[in-house]
Order: sequence, then C-alpha cells, then structure tokens
Amino acid sequence: MKKKNEHLEGLMALLLFGVFAVCLLIVLLTGADSYQRLTERDQLASDSRTCAQYLTTRVRQAEEDGAVAVEEFGGGNALCFRQNIVGEGYVTRIYVHDGWLMELFCRAEAELEPADGERVMAAQSLEAEERDGLLCLAITPENGEAVEVLLSLRSGEGAWYEK
Repeated sequence: MKKKNEHLEGLMALLLFGVFAVCLLIVLLTGADSYQRLTERDQLASDSRTCAQYLTTRVRQAEEDGAVAVEEFGGGNALCFRQNIVGEGYVTRIYVHDGWLMELFCRAEAELEPADGERVMAAQSLEAEERDGLLCLAITPENGEAVEVLLSLRSGEGAWYEK
C-alpha cells in the first residue's frame, strides 16, 4: 500500500508542477503580447512626433520673410525654403515621394525630379497650405495617423500648435 501512495504522491507532485508550468507560460505569453502592442503604439507615436518636429524645425530655421512657400512639385505639395547664398538663389524642397519624406536642396532654377532628393524618413503623405499667415501642415507617417501642425510664419518667432 505504501508503494501506491508513493507513486500517487509523485504523480500529484508532477501534475502540480505541470499546472504551475502551464500557468507560468500563459502569464509570460500574455505579458509578451502586451509588451509588443505597447512598443508598436509607442513607435507610431514617436514617428508622428518626429515628422511633425522635423517640419517645425525646418520652418523655424527659415529666418527671412517670404522664405517659406508651398508649391506644386512632383504631383503633390512641397514645402519650399528659399535662400540666397553668395548672391545665388537656392531652394530646399520637402515633399513625399514613393513612401518617403524627401528633402531636395538645389539652385532655384534647377529642374530636378522628385526622385533626386534625399530620403529623410518614411511617410505616406504631406499636405501643406498657407492660410491667413499660418502654414497648415498635415503629415502622415508610414504606419500612423495624420498629424496636423499650424505654424506662424513670423520670422524666427513661429509658434506651433499640434492638433
């Protein structure tokens, strides 16, 4: 009779260990899934903030009145920054092309294609519009929601508001 009790006790201990291991595995898998979802959400929010902050910084760097404009370039909107360097006119265009936010710096009269720019970061679209002294920008990062930014076009004092 003692042998049966010893086997039964060993079986119960093994069963208890199995239940504990299954519970531990469930907790670990649930935690890993939650962590992955939080990481993805934070990455999307970071991408949105980075795009908006990049555009805001570029507008604030344009110190001269009339240096910032919205123009058609490559079938979409482009944010253009004009400047004179040693008496020659140059323009920096920021636009979206083939899933990328692009930046193109060239002479003002140069006829370049959108593919000639440098990739800055992944983005779906950029919409820009000037209204009543405000620059209205809507940037959609690669896998995120559109972020709208309103910038005042006062030289060096542009405050921005994110919706």
